[in-house]
Amino acid sequence: MKKYFLISLLLIAFVIADCQSKSVTGEAVNLPNGSYQNITADNLNTLLKNKDFIFINVHIPFAGNIIGTDLSIPYDQIEKNLSQLPSDKSAKIVLYCRSGHMSAITAEKLVSFGYANVWNLDGGMVAWEQAGYEIEK
Repeated sequence: MKKYFLISLLLIAFVIADCQSKSVTGEAVNLPNGSYQNITADNLNTLLKNKDFIFINVHIPFAGNIIGTDLSIPYDQIEKNLSQLPSDKSAKIVLYCRSGHMSAITAEKLVSFGYANVWNLDGGMVAWEQAGYEIEK
């Protein structure tokens, strides 16, 4: 009986460790001066469970937020608002907008400014909602 109990505990420990160790990797978008990662809604949902990044909505006009959003900075105002971003250019920054277009533009700008850990929600809030996740209006 003790043997089965120990085996069960070990299996549970392995399952928990496997779930916690799943890392999210995106699709690299290579630019002349660096790259950023495009991620799916499911990837973002996984990242939000152990949030270790600044999460920015860059869409204009405002169309809602994904829960956990830290900042709303219009995509065409990002350069004027760099002071709101981490001074450490290796800090992880995740961007989104309504469709993914404005956040891709912002990701390119941030890479050109030297940010090296930029992530973009591919398909934006539209993809987020299509995957079954909610938007705060």
